[in-house]
Amino acid sequence: MFGKPSRTGRTLQYVALAGYLIFLGFPLIWLLSTAFKPPRELVQLHPTLIPAHPTTQNFVQAFTEQELGRAALNSLQVSLASAVLTVLVAMPASYALARFRSKLGTVALGWVLLSQLFPFVLLIIPIFLVLRQAGLANTHAGLVLIYVVWALPFALWMLQGFVRNIPRELEEAASVDGATRAQVLRRVVFPLLAPGLVATALFSFISAWNEFFFALVLIKTPELATLPVALARFVGIEGTARLGPLAAGSLLATLPSLIFFAFMQRRLSSGSLAGAVKG
Repeated sequence: MFGKPSRTGRTLQYVALAGYLIFLGFPLIWLLSTAFKPPRELVQLHPTLIPAHPTTQNFVQAFTEQELGRAALNSLQVSLASAVLTVLVAMPASYALARFRSKLGTVALGWVLLSQLFPFVLLIIPIFLVLRQAGLANTHAGLVLIYVVWALPFALWMLQGFVRNIPRELEEAASVDGATRAQVLRRVVFPLLAPGLVATALFSFISAWNEFFFALVLIKTPELATLPVALARFVGIEGTARLGPLAAGSLLATLPSLIFFAFMQRRLSSGSLAGAVKG
């Protein structure tokens, strides 16, 4: 019905794609440039993209003044734990929502999505009071619990869509061959659900890694602070930011997310048909 695009049309597509990539990548490029600029170049009236006198002093200050290494380790632990727990909880729950349809399940899914509309400011005080009563305030365990609960609505909504795309005939065929419900889930459903699990883990990890508000309110001990809270300390009381160390720390803060995404995105397609070919 549609013919092959002409050479001019293909060229325009590549130009549009290149422009879009530049649009997405320019903030990261500018951040990289700022991280290596000395203080004098940061206050120039006409800033340049390439530093005239690049320096690594901003990275040294970022690590020595705010202990970004410890903060990064805290964020990594919290984010990984949040991603793993979110996947473990959302996996069976999403299967139940998708396969065992009922009015109660529909209402539950609607309420789960509606809960995402509540603003943080309305929830932070009761959440803090509950965590304090449970002895989880000012702890990474309490922060992980909040991140898991906050990521679950979207994770459930996304995963149950993946489950519905898995043909029921595969499960029925496995049952006819004598497989139990647990074996069907382990050998058929979960391998086919791998792309959705990877996407859920990515969403949960990046959401927890970048979260600032809950970590700022719930964590009071400096040694337990996460990376976004540590980076906020480079902004003074009057809103004056130390651009050099802040840019260096922000650049380092983006690397784990990029590495985690690059590692996990390969599994988005590799597991899509893995369960269908097993005997």
